[in-house]
Amino acid sequence: MWYSLAALTSVLGIVGATGNGSTKAIEDCPGYEASDVQMTGVGLTAKLSLAGPACNTYGTDLDNLVLKVEYQTDTRLHVKIYDSDENVYQVPKSVLDAPEGGNGSSNSTSMLKFQYNSKPFSFSVSRSDSGEKLFDTSGSNLIFQSQYLRLRSALPDNPYIYGMGEDADAFRRNTTNYTRTLWSRDSPGAPPAQNLYGNHPIYFEHREAAGKTHGVFLLNSNGMDFKINSTEETGQYLEYNTLGGVVDLYFMAGPSPTDVARQYSQVIGKPTMMAYWNFGFHQCKYGYRDVYTVAEVVYNYSKASIPLETMWTDIDYMDLRKVFTLDPDRFPLPKMRELVTYLHDHDQHYVVMVDPAVARADYGPYNRGESSGIFLQRNGSDYVGAVWPGPAVFPDWFNSDTQEYWNGEFAMFFNPENGLDIDALWIDMNEASNFCPYPCTDPVQFSKDSGNPPTPPPIRTTWNPLPGFPDDFQPPVNSSSKQLEPVAVRSIPRTPASVYKRQSGGSMKGLPNRNFISPPYTIANARGALSMGTLDTDLIHANGLVEYDTHNLYGTMMSSTSRGAMLARRPTKRPLIITRSTFAGAGAHVGHWLGDNEATWDGYRQSIYQIMAFAGIYQVPMVGADVCGFNDNTTEHLCARWAMLGSFYPFFRNHAEYGVINHEFYVWPLVASAAKKAIGVRYQLLDYIYTAMYAQTQTGTPMLNAMWFLYPQDKNTLDIDQQFFYGDSVLVSPVTADNATSVDIYLPNDTFYDLYTYEKIQGEGKTINLPDVPFDSIPLHIRGGSIVPFRNESANTTTALREKDFNLVVALGADGTASGRLYMDDGESLEQPKITDLTLSYSDGKLVTQGPAEAPTNAKIAKVFVLGQNSTGSKMSGEGRDAGNGAWEVRVDRPVGAFSLDLF
Repeated sequence: MWYSLAALTSVLGIVGATGNGSTKAIEDCPGYEASDVQMTGVGLTAKLSLAGPACNTYGTDLDNLVLKVEYQTDTRLHVKIYDSDENVYQVPKSVLDAPEGGNGSSNSTSMLKFQYNSKPFSFSVSRSDSGEKLFDTSGSNLIFQSQYLRLRSALPDNPYIYGMGEDADAFRRNTTNYTRTLWSRDSPGAPPAQNLYGNHPIYFEHREAAGKTHGVFLLNSNGMDFKINSTEETGQYLEYNTLGGVVDLYFMAGPSPTDVARQYSQVIGKPTMMAYWNFGFHQCKYGYRDVYTVAEVVYNYSKASIPLETMWTDIDYMDLRKVFTLDPDRFPLPKMRELVTYLHDHDQHYVVMVDPAVARADYGPYNRGESSGIFLQRNGSDYVGAVWPGPAVFPDWFNSDTQEYWNGEFAMFFNPENGLDIDALWIDMNEASNFCPYPCTDPVQFSKDSGNPPTPPPIRTTWNPLPGFPDDFQPPVNSSSKQLEPVAVRSIPRTPASVYKRQSGGSMKGLPNRNFISPPYTIANARGALSMGTLDTDLIHANGLVEYDTHNLYGTMMSSTSRGAMLARRPTKRPLIITRSTFAGAGAHVGHWLGDNEATWDGYRQSIYQIMAFAGIYQVPMVGADVCGFNDNTTEHLCARWAMLGSFYPFFRNHAEYGVINHEFYVWPLVASAAKKAIGVRYQLLDYIYTAMYAQTQTGTPMLNAMWFLYPQDKNTLDIDQQFFYGDSVLVSPVTADNATSVDIYLPNDTFYDLYTYEKIQGEGKTINLPDVPFDSIPLHIRGGSIVPFRNESANTTTALREKDFNLVVALGADGTASGRLYMDDGESLEQPKITDLTLSYSDGKLVTQGPAEAPTNAKIAKVFVLGQNSTGSKMSGEGRDAGNGAWEVRVDRPVGAFSLDLF
């Protein structure tokens, strides 16, 4: 029998017995029985006791559990099941402070309804209006053991499920025999069907029959297998299988996917706002051998007239790969400071990489960290692994002194007065990566055998002339340039192993007597053993937490600590930090690049649905892939296509591996042509996407959208993952077939306009073919009903771009109206005293802009283009002309601000 909160009048149940009975098959586990149900102001609580003899399948069954149900808002329900003593590990509030308690909602006002069955205990979450069950555990018993949780929910056949990453799988999840493992790992090639760098245990499900979407977030950082399957015996279901932790579920009612995205952002935190210049074009390569190479790349972009906003340097700059050092021969400090000054003088920026591992060597960063006791310990001594610098130690982000240590190293090394004055930060290897195979008994010998740190390249005595750079950047007189081959490549050893360790428990810090190395349940980690390629999972942090439970948090904790260090350097400026490993809520601190992708057409295609997932579902909107591909050699045609696609990533960076061919945009004429066009369009649209980013930081509304986010009632959009909306108005439809010059695109039943020609195209809910798409082009369409602000021309830097005037493109919908938004600020300050935030609307021939307009700017609104206006017999106000294809151009020359203007 099911009990709902509204109908509950009595509680039945008998507390079940438990014991140390023999291990049984998972199907024999007894489940739980609910008793002592108590109504609260926002929901209910209950005791859960084993409903029969323990099965102890993957650990010890826990007998005394607590159920807590909270109607937190009218669109969000919180269901938590945890041990009554609260000794089982829970994600610390310091990492993710998810909401608890209610906010005036109740079962009578909520869009969601919680019901339960007392014996065996199960529960369901359904829609209040229709009774449709969104989550239903009645088909199998809850299993809550010391090292294993299982929770299964029935699903409709062939469900539409998205999320539960990070991964390179198709955007919509497979519905049979599908397993998505969440366990951070260094993932060369970022292959599909494997666990990758980060963990986001959130899924969106769309119910086609009802046309509604809901979301479910499991706040649990333990390793897990998320499964979707359908069998004759079980029917369709999804299932969580975790290595520990508690059941901590947040249900979000939607009913649209955009609503779910906003509701999820209220749980994990809104994304952080980025600086204006962060949306410029960035360049990097692993293997820039010295400061002159870096300078030459900067010069070559200028010579090719391709805008370059930011230059990046990989770990090449370090002295034998030690963090917080410069190679004194290849990247000497005086030259590096000159390089940064040159970039800053040209309104450009500079970024370097910092890894978490600190070389175990006699140098300042290690000695200061050792003195502060902030490195991970084993039995009172530093835990030592092996990474790029050879033997290395790892900061313990749970140590209360680590933030001060990290701040100090940043303040010294990145000192603007006498150090390397970086503008942003790149953090890598923070899963954390450890090259020494588990069990790593001799990291020193392993490092020697594997050649780490690698031998630096020979010091160059000559290089190409660098016009415009200081005299000491020019090659010696009467010398010729000589290019040398790279001498090292990345490699990650793989060797399986296991060991058994124990740790004593504490309040919400984990149960004692657990196997932290080889737990009874084995997740489908692509590296095999949990500790393979990473930190030993039996390490104990300074606050008593164990790495087994917190492994998936290491990268996101490095992210928040690094954000703190960057803010300590520049307290008034928004810090850009790009990380590889993330966890739920990471977007509140950092952006993300998609890791070491492949320079293949598959890698190109995968990036499309990966950016949609991070921006639209995981609330990490500052995201992008390495353009043209990181691993292996790209091709001219692939790189040209990727330059066009990458210009619609929020984070737009060209990057490549050590030893592969250079693929800077100026290398090939076709790619240079593509890049100029791509960056030109991107920069003209930069304020539009900056506005979309601002909206996501305020409300969680995604700045990138899968097609079904905007057309959830159109079932044809539910499987589309090779087209997306940039903002909510610009449809991006890249050519995705290998070396093709045509593309099939889907247009919903709506009005669209070609972004380049303004030609009106009426979508009919069909796929159409675009037969002639050159390699230096990408199909773009403006959705009818939108007003899109464009800068009237591009520029070489974002600083120069901010001086350009605006054109407003009014793309009329079927009803003859359109709307949009324009947000502006000073582009970099953490706190904005003066902003411009205009709502734009058009109907009946009148353009209206409303809202504050206080951000300093010399730009004005120069022209308005009205697309789709039937102007026969009408009179146009002001200076206007027919722009072709049914578009009218009107010169307005108004300040950026509020006004009302009759155009027709």
